[in-house]
Parts: sequence; structure tokens; C-alpha cells
Amino acid sequence: MSPIRIQRRRTKGWRKPEGAVYVGRPTRFGNPARIVRADHGLLVQWGETGGSVGVWPNQAEARRYATEVYRTWINQPEQADTLRLFRALLHGRDLTCWCPLPAEGQPDYCHAAVLLELGNEEADR
Repeated sequence: MSPIRIQRRRTKGWRKPEGAVYVGRPTRFGNPARIVRADHGLLVQWGETGGSVGVWPNQAEARRYATEVYRTWINQPEQADTLRLFRALLHGRDLTCWCPLPAEGQPDYCHAAVLLELGNEEADR
């Protein structure tokens, strides 16, 4: 069975499934691209104090961009050691984060979805 992404919950009695890995901020797996609310829309900011790289009118578009920024960043040659480590630690594991799950048939704009993809692809890279 293929690993899946699970949305974390704050509801009473919810527990992370056995063997699943939380990959949100502040873990080493967290996405450095943050979505920050501003008067004129949503900003995608790199890191806690980094500059913003754009403004989006809605959450879905901001999440899409933040996910693509993460995908680009983690695949840079200078991140090769980090990606290799993440693959070793996450291969075959379910991943949890706070992002909402997509509707059936819709793309999953969450960096955990990127980690699932990269962590479980063939090790030919």
C-alpha cells in the first residue's frame, strides 16, 4: 500500500497513526515558504523573516505557489544531501501536516505531497 498524506486534527481523541511522520513547521521537513496574511492579500514569504515573493488573493493560490517554491528549492543541487536524508527518513511512511486535504481528483498543494512523491520515487537519482 502506498504511503498517504494525513491531515492533523485538533479534535478530541485524534491521534497520529502509528508510524506516520509529522512534517510541518517546526520539524526539519517543514516548508520554509510561509503564507502570511496582509491587508492586500496573502504573501508567500521565504523563512520567518525573509522577503515576500508575491501576493495572492486566496489561500488556494498561495498554497499552490508555496508548494511549487518548496519543490523547486528541495530539488536544487545544493539540497542534494538534504533530499537524500529526507528520502531515507520518509520512504514508505505516511506523512501528516495541517494542510487541508484536496477534493477527490484535485491537485494536492502541500509540501508533504511533494515529500511523499520524492520520498517514494525510484532511487535512481
